[in-house]
Amino acid sequence: MPVVFREGGFEFYFYSNEGNPREPLHIHVRRSGDRAKVWLTPTVALARSSGLSARDLTAVLAAARRRRDEIERAWNEHFS
Repeated sequence: MPVVFREGGFEFYFYSNEGNPREPLHIHVRRSGDRAKVWLTPTVALARSSGLSARDLTAVLAAARRRRDEIERAWNEHFS
């Protein structure tokens, strides 16, 4: 499970096996037992979440938008 970065107490990562066929570009996020999944294409959008407050989700989505290129590079390097 490659971790792309950590920010604000959250860990942003993806799974090495992202489905067959592989799901579109996205990132998983966790902090303690709280989790979220964020789509990055065609736009950054919340796929689902569990246990995160609205404030946490705002921070998660902002980080995903800000670091989208970094996430996409890591995704492409891992899955190419």
